[in-house]
Amino acid sequence: MRILVLGGTTEASRLAKALAERADIEATLSLAGRTVDPAAQPIPTRIGGFGGVEGLAAHLRDHAIDALVDATHPFAAQISRNAAEAARVAGTPIVAFVRPAWTRAPGDDWREVASLEEAAAAIGAAPKRVLLTTGRLGLASFEIAPQHHYVIRTIDPPGDLPGLPDHALLLDRGPFDLAAERALMERERIEVVVTKNSGGAATYPKIVAARELGLPVVIQQPPTRPDVPRVGDVAGVFAFLNGVGKA
Repeated sequence: MRILVLGGTTEASRLAKALAERADIEATLSLAGRTVDPAAQPIPTRIGGFGGVEGLAAHLRDHAIDALVDATHPFAAQISRNAAEAARVAGTPIVAFVRPAWTRAPGDDWREVASLEEAAAAIGAAPKRVLLTTGRLGLASFEIAPQHHYVIRTIDPPGDLPGLPDHALLLDRGPFDLAAERALMERERIEVVVTKNSGGAATYPKIVAARELGLPVVIQQPPTRPDVPRVGDVAGVFAFLNGVGKA
């Protein structure tokens, strides 16, 4: 069975490891290329886009892909939409490996927003010290609020940020430890945490740390995903693939 996995997440890496142990499956992991130095994977990996829906559909047909697994980031909305449409065009079964979004717990002070622009506005007019963990590609959205001191954490350097004159940059990759997250917020005297509701365990400690410190969290909610079958773990992916194989 030939499988194409659209990855870039902890879940995709976990799935790749499991697929590597299956002699009856020929799997390829595809990464969008947004991370400069992605972690090594145990299955063949391609980096870069396909050229939209038509390009991905052609790839699925030309490589006789038996099933497509969308294990992309919850906020990779365009990629997920393209994947669903390409699978429909090519007649390829598709399943989404989806991590559940975080939900409020007692003590959480969340300000839920739909976009990064709304997140920037929700910080408020008065200057604050902000821990910003929304990823490097959306940083321009915060140029409407240059009065804050931003502690920006990204995996890769974001380049020059002239629109954010008061910032400090932290280059780091999860998973993150609760004690370290709390120490970071205390050391940097953070007053507001701004993040995306990405779900999963790797970056959840910052939510817990903010809760313990009584800090508000401005949190962007994930976009609506395409209407395709969804599973929440590796076992669910294999159950789907078994069904495809029997069909």
